[in-house]
Amino acid sequence: MTDLSLHAATEDRPAPDEASLRDFWQLLKPRLMSLSVFTALVGMLVAPGGVHPFIGATSILWIAVGAGASGALNMWFDADIDRVMKRTRNRPIPSGRVAPSSALALGLFLAIVSVVMLDLTANWVAAAWLAFTIFFYVVIYSMWLKRTTSWNTVIGGLAGAFPPMIGWAAVTGNTPIEAWLMVGLIFMWTPPHFWALALFVKTDYHAARIPMLTVTHGRAETRRQAWFWSLGLAVVSLLASLSSIGGPMTLVVAFVLNGVFLKRAWDMRHRTDPDCEADGHAVERGLFKWSLVYLFAHFAVFVAEAALGPYGGW
Repeated sequence: MTDLSLHAATEDRPAPDEASLRDFWQLLKPRLMSLSVFTALVGMLVAPGGVHPFIGATSILWIAVGAGASGALNMWFDADIDRVMKRTRNRPIPSGRVAPSSALALGLFLAIVSVVMLDLTANWVAAAWLAFTIFFYVVIYSMWLKRTTSWNTVIGGLAGAFPPMIGWAAVTGNTPIEAWLMVGLIFMWTPPHFWALALFVKTDYHAARIPMLTVTHGRAETRRQAWFWSLGLAVVSLLASLSSIGGPMTLVVAFVLNGVFLKRAWDMRHRTDPDCEADGHAVERGLFKWSLVYLFAHFAVFVAEAALGPYGGW
């Protein structure tokens, strides 16, 4: 059965029980939304010139709404495979608490509102990038790449990489190299982050017939690819540290973060399946958790560097 036929087989059955506000909140993927909000806020705070607090706050609100719209539309389209995977089968749609048509309507409504309001609040450049991000995540990633190619994590990672550039554009109306370096940082971070996850939830992806790298090329190749992408991540990290959004403090933090990241990716690369089974994928889980610390700390130090800039830097 193809990916599209799997989706077509999903019936739009009404929810047996009345959906709660919590169910609709879960449709928006609040964890992913919080990451988008955080990186967009960083892009806004490090952009030159500053922005009025009200405009900044409302811009972040509409970026968050746009991220939530992407999540709802993704859950609507992925309801068929979410029913198969252990970690997603209790989501609002596969569990029957929310009808697919309700999720679709909510996602489309929030997508339109977020783009229009960001245009009115900030500028058309930020709104255009928000619209493209929603389209990329829902159509390019969810409807096409995720079900057809092992490149889904790599190319699809761009969808989650654009928020800091949207935040920057909301302030300045343009997207210079510094904004693209933040995009590049998230883009390079995404493959090793998700491949580490895929290494210890492989059976879920097999069951759902999602062509993750672990499924199409095996675990050994996934570990090897994660190592090389970690090297690329370190390069982009250092380039960002040497740009106008970086500085001495950012450079020091980048060396520490990348040192730990590369050490864990190197250890993971030289693992075997029996090693993983013996310790419950401890190294893979460790890299996945560190990747979260890595991204948060890297973007936080960008803000710290910008805050110290008027006082001569660190």
